Amino acid sequence: MVWREPEPITRDRARKVYLAIKKGEPAGPAPAYAAELPGQLTIYPDHVLITMDLDTMDEMSSQVFAVARTHDLVCYDPQRDLVHNTIPRGAYEGMQLHTGDGMIVTDPDLGLVHDVLATLSPQNPFAALVTFGHHFMQVSPEAGGYELEYKESGVLHRTLVPGLDEIQRSFDEYARDDRAFLTRLAWSS
Repeated sequence: MVWREPEPITRDRARKVYLAIKKGEPAGPAPAYAAELPGQLTIYPDHVLITMDLDTMDEMSSQVFAVARTHDLVCYDPQRDLVHNTIPRGAYEGMQLHTGDGMIVTDPDLGLVHDVLATLSPQNPFAALVTFGHHFMQVSPEAGGYELEYKESGVLHRTLVPGLDEIQRSFDEYARDDRAFLTRLAWSS
């Protein structure tokens, strides 16, 4: 579901809005941006619900995220229980967020990155921020914590991190072009 908000909202707030709107009756004229959205659309007052089939969900979701970003819309993904805000974004234009369950988002907001990391599981076995041609950071859950990898200038660094908080902090630093994680954590190459 996509709609306009004056400022970034939390995943909990997005879920509540989504559930409240779904209880209402579809009505209202379609906003101009609706013509750019893929899938079957249901128009609610100030909200557009996009229905997708599971076979094309990842590809269509990427298109929806791009339209939402272009029109400064919030996008809530009820399948993954994630909210996509338009800000704040990382320091690298074109940076991509990839997940093990097939999601790819270009220029993700930092709140989305934070929330995605909390979904790591056997069904979503990794998350990566990639600045193609330059560097990347990737994480996978492991026994006793998380394997964190960072690659830059052809050198791959690895470390085992016990807690999710540190993973989220390191990803946030990486996205903001802050390399404090390199000195704070013990790495092997």
